[in-house]
Amino acid sequence: MKCLICRQAEIVDGLTSITFEREEFRLLIKNIPAQICPSCGEAIVDEDVTIRLMNEAEDASEQGMWDDVREY
Repeated sequence: MKCLICRQAEIVDGLTSITFEREEFRLLIKNIPAQICPSCGEAIVDEDVTIRLMNEAEDASEQGMWDDVREY
């Protein structure tokens, strides 16, 4: 499948990192499976992975964490 953003290259399997930020809260999650464009670097994450990431970020925020780095 061609990249939805740049339409220049076929996306490939890879890993990415995502940072969640809200006020003082910051959470970095590394090594997330994604489809990545080798041309522009855009990363596309599956819906199931996105739901898991959002739940993990919400849980960390509710626990009062301010700055955390995690592996997927």
